[in-house]
Amino acid sequence: MALRVARSLAEWPRVVERGRRAVVSVGNFDGLHIGHQRILGAIVERARAENAVAAVITFDPHPMKVLRPESAPALIMTLNDRLAGLGRLGLEAALVLRFDETLANLRPEEFVKNVIVDAVRASRILVGANFRFGHKQAGDVALLQELGSRNDFTVEIVSAAEVNGTVVSSTAIRRAVAEGRVEVAAALLGHPFALSGMVASGEARGRTLLFPTLNLKADQELLPMKGVYVTETMIGADLLPSVTNVGTRPTFDGTSLSIETYVLDKQIGEPSKHIGIRFHQRLRDEMKFPSPEALRAQIEHDIQRARELFRLQELSGKTQALNS
Repeated sequence: MALRVARSLAEWPRVVERGRRAVVSVGNFDGLHIGHQRILGAIVERARAENAVAAVITFDPHPMKVLRPESAPALIMTLNDRLAGLGRLGLEAALVLRFDETLANLRPEEFVKNVIVDAVRASRILVGANFRFGHKQAGDVALLQELGSRNDFTVEIVSAAEVNGTVVSSTAIRRAVAEGRVEVAAALLGHPFALSGMVASGEARGRTLLFPTLNLKADQELLPMKGVYVTETMIGADLLPSVTNVGTRPTFDGTSLSIETYVLDKQIGEPSKHIGIRFHQRLRDEMKFPSPEALRAQIEHDIQRARELFRLQELSGKTQALNS
């Protein structure tokens, strides 16, 4: 079942069957990490048991872009990515509220009445223990529970997820990606960090080095730290081993940031205009080499290391299959 999306309170009755109540959560859900997945999985489970709509209330743009734009985070996912991910996780409906000064100024009691009670008709709300809402984040879980007792909805607190002692959060993931620690980001996300977007025309220098690359114009705001990464490139239905450079091409005195991916062991003819890149491991910093020939030798070494990693992953997968 495809996710049904309402982009205003007025649209909600048109995407949800009249009379059905909802099991919901409220948040930005940037990254749809394993903490989000824990809450969203519980929503789907509770909604099925109660014959309610499994739903989320989310915001566009991110509230920080309105309240404090100078310190707003670079987002892990686009809104379309988030909505697609919510559908894959089994959610039935999403209410996307435009975050503006009017919404920001709603007192906690007004937000609950206008959005949760009158519009969405929530029967149950699932949130984390640190959930805040309303003008200047004045509302907390205790107030939400009090309002629930008055308005016929239940509040369920879902414990935070942890990985190796780190509490999973979008902030922790952004930090890991920005520092090039993409393996850590993948552990917190529950899947590899990925970029997607259109193929842009490059300067064709890769072809002169016999390593033709695809140049990605990423849709996402958050980019990994400059460097060379072992990746997989999604072209159509194919997921292909690759090596990707995020940087400015200093050997050629470049200044603009580019994302160039080289697909291993496969000739790419006319590629899809839209591709994706999954980041698995950072190999090294981007460096300025004394000559194109020195750069080519380093790229060959990077490719060899990437092949070794993929070979080890394949062997590990076969071993796990034999032991299962």
